[in-house]
Amino acid sequence: MPNNKLYGLEIIRFFSALAILIFHFQHFSFVGQAPNNFALMQLPFYDWLKPVYLNGGLGVQIFWGISGFIFFWKYAKVIEQKALNAKHFFVLRFSRLYPLHLLTLLLVAGLQILYLQSHESSFVYGNTDWRHFIPQLFLASNWGGQGFSFNGPIWSISVEVLIYLFFFLVARYFGASFFISIAVLLICTFIKHYNLTESFIVDCLLYFYVGGMTAALYSRLERTTYRKISLLIAFVVTTCAPFIFHLSNTSFSKILLFCYVPFLIYAGTINISAPKKYHGMIAAFGNMTYSSYLLHFPLQLLMVLIFEFFGIAIPIYDSLFFGAFLLGILLLSYVTYRFFERPMQDIIRS
Repeated sequence: MPNNKLYGLEIIRFFSALAILIFHFQHFSFVGQAPNNFALMQLPFYDWLKPVYLNGGLGVQIFWGISGFIFFWKYAKVIEQKALNAKHFFVLRFSRLYPLHLLTLLLVAGLQILYLQSHESSFVYGNTDWRHFIPQLFLASNWGGQGFSFNGPIWSISVEVLIYLFFFLVARYFGASFFISIAVLLICTFIKHYNLTESFIVDCLLYFYVGGMTAALYSRLERTTYRKISLLIAFVVTTCAPFIFHLSNTSFSKILLFCYVPFLIYAGTINISAPKKYHGMIAAFGNMTYSSYLLHFPLQLLMVLIFEFFGIAIPIYDSLFFGAFLLGILLLSYVTYRFFERPMQDIIRS
C-alpha cells in the first residue's frame, strides 16, 4: 500500500469540511427543527460566503470522491491480490470511524434530552427516539430512508460504510479494473436516470467510484510526460467551473458537480513542495476533518443550551461570534484527534 501522503487532497478535505461548518452555522437560528426569524443575508461575511452558505453541504460529495480515490489508490490492488484480508480492512475502518461516532451519539442523545425539557421538539434533527437510536449504534441510521436523527451529519458516514463493504467485495471477487469501475458507474447512472431509488447510497457509490477512476488515471499518468498537461487541465477546470455553476440551473448543477469532482481531486494530487516541517501541519488539517464533521453539531447544541440557560440571545449575525465558533471547533477537533481518536485507533488496531 502507498504510504506517502497527497497533501493537496488533505487541503481539499479540510476546506470541504470548513464549507460544511459554515453551511451549518445557520443551525444557530433554529428553535426546535425550524429557523426562527432568520435573515440569511445578514449572516457574517455573506457577500463573500454566499455560495458556501447556500451550497456548503456539497462538501459531502467531495468527501465521497476523495474517499474513493484514497481507497482505490491504497487498497484496491492489495485487496484484489488477497494481501489484505477482510478482518484487517474492517478493523482499520472501524477504528477510524466508530469511537468518535459513539462518543458524539451519546453526547447528542444526552443534550437533546436536556433540550426537550424546555422545547416541544429536538434541536434541528428530529427522530431522537429509541427506534432511531439503535440503528445509529450500528452506523445504519440512513440505510433505509429513516431520516436524519441525533448527530445528523453522521448520515453520510452511515451511507459510506455500505460502500466500503461493496468496494471490498467487488475488488476481492471481481477486481478493481477500469472496466469494473465503468460498469458500476453505468449501473448507478441507469438507476439515477430512471429514478429507481432516491437513496443516497447510489449517489455515494457514484462519487466513490468516480474518485476511484481518478486514482487509476493518477497512477497511469504520475510518471509520464502527460502529467504536467493533465494537471494544468485539472487546474483550469477547477478554477473556471464555479462560474459555470453560478449560471446553471439546479438540475444541471448536479451533473456539473459530478463532472467537477474528479478534476478537483486530480488537481489535489499535485506534489506540494512545502518544507518538511510543514507537512505535519498539513496532515493535521486533513486529520481534523472527521472530528470537525462530527463535533460541530454537538458543540452547537451545547452552546444553545448554555446561552438559553443564561437568557442570552445567540449573536448569529456577529462576525466575532462566527470566527470564534469556527476557531473553537477547529481547536476542539485537533485536541480530539490527538488525544481521543488517534489513541483509540491504536488501541483497537493493536
